[in-house]
Amino acid sequence: MNSKLTRNQQKTIRSQLGPVKLKLLFKATLDGFTGAAFHQKCDNRAPTVSVGYNASGFVFGGFTQKPFSQTGQYVYDDQAFLFTFSGAKLLKYKVTNATYAVNMVANSGPYFGNALAFFNGSKPVVYSNPGQYYNFTAEEMHGNDLNLTECEVYQVEGTTELEKPWRTVIWGMEKRKELMESIKTYKPTVSSVSQARVLMIGPVGAGKSSFFNSINSVFRGHVTSQAISGCSSTSLTTQFRTYTLKAGREGKPLPIILCDTMGLEEGKGAGLDVDDISSILKGHLPDRYQFNPAVPLNSDAQCYRKSPVLKDKIHCVTYVIDACKISIMPTKLEEKLEAIRRKVNLLGIPQLVLLTKVDEACPLVKEDVRNVYKSGDIKEIMQEVSARLGVPLSCIVPARNYSEELELDMDCDILLLTAIIQMLRFVDNFFDELSDQSSEETKN
Repeated sequence: MNSKLTRNQQKTIRSQLGPVKLKLLFKATLDGFTGAAFHQKCDNRAPTVSVGYNASGFVFGGFTQKPFSQTGQYVYDDQAFLFTFSGAKLLKYKVTNATYAVNMVANSGPYFGNALAFFNGSKPVVYSNPGQYYNFTAEEMHGNDLNLTECEVYQVEGTTELEKPWRTVIWGMEKRKELMESIKTYKPTVSSVSQARVLMIGPVGAGKSSFFNSINSVFRGHVTSQAISGCSSTSLTTQFRTYTLKAGREGKPLPIILCDTMGLEEGKGAGLDVDDISSILKGHLPDRYQFNPAVPLNSDAQCYRKSPVLKDKIHCVTYVIDACKISIMPTKLEEKLEAIRRKVNLLGIPQLVLLTKVDEACPLVKEDVRNVYKSGDIKEIMQEVSARLGVPLSCIVPARNYSEELELDMDCDILLLTAIIQMLRFVDNFFDELSDQSSEETKN
């Protein structure tokens, strides 16, 4: 279910409630404008925020700490309030008699006092009676338009803010410059390789292409979009692409190439084929190779690179995972990732996890990216990623891609650049291992 509340509206509502997140429980256009559907989804859930929308553009609702039920009785709640948006501003109306804060009516949606009820009588119509335990004007609340186009109910869930960050990050402009310079001046330890090749793998919509666009934006000095990215249920990337980053518009190529692949999908014959992964890792696939989910690349194909050298091969694999979706990752998708990890392990290639959309997963981080390592929620998500993908916590780095912004944000840049630095460190590990193997073979 997708929320109809905008990010800014959610942020404004949360500002009234403290460090919390809103979890969508009920959506009338999907579940039904009936009391039965509402109570099935929302009874015994608390606290909640109920929101109504009408064709006149009004967004209005109410908050209660008490769980909904069908007792037919009023429930005491001295923290209950109604609200409406006037532009970006939230107008708040506190309950005037807490004994009658919420009315638990069976054939209605959320029912506040005797003042405001959503789809009363199981019809998409608002019951409005200002002054009955909540003081507001009908014009201000809903513009006298009582016909609902949507009604949503959100559960209010707390977030955990840790006393101190569990990882040390230095923020500020100087650190940003330092990270950018480290990337610009990086040189692989193997003379035959001038650019590290990092393969991005992940489910559809996790943010692989968006990550390249975001890093490219940092070095360009403004938000840009070279790789195709966006929201879709199937992969927007259909080719194997190798993206070279540049230090500015006319700048030199940076010593890292990000390789983008088709998104992983749970179904057979859909998304990136696991067998194509081996060809990519070993350097057999050329840039712009067109993926065919039904048939992996054959070694007899004309475009197949038969004798790849070290600079053609992958030096680090990065799994891109959406922080909001790890808990609902389908079993078949998890099995695909496990099969890929086994292939990568056999080749001795270091593996990193890039955890994207951390701002959407936690309100603390949405308010300030610097809270990323003070968020107990983000730490729990990273621990779940570690357990489900079988990677150490030290191999997981969070990031926030640019998606709707027009201007760069220094703190976002630092997380993005730190992720690139980790990739380069893992590349060094790969080359060091190759060097050690070579030395042993020489001795023998």
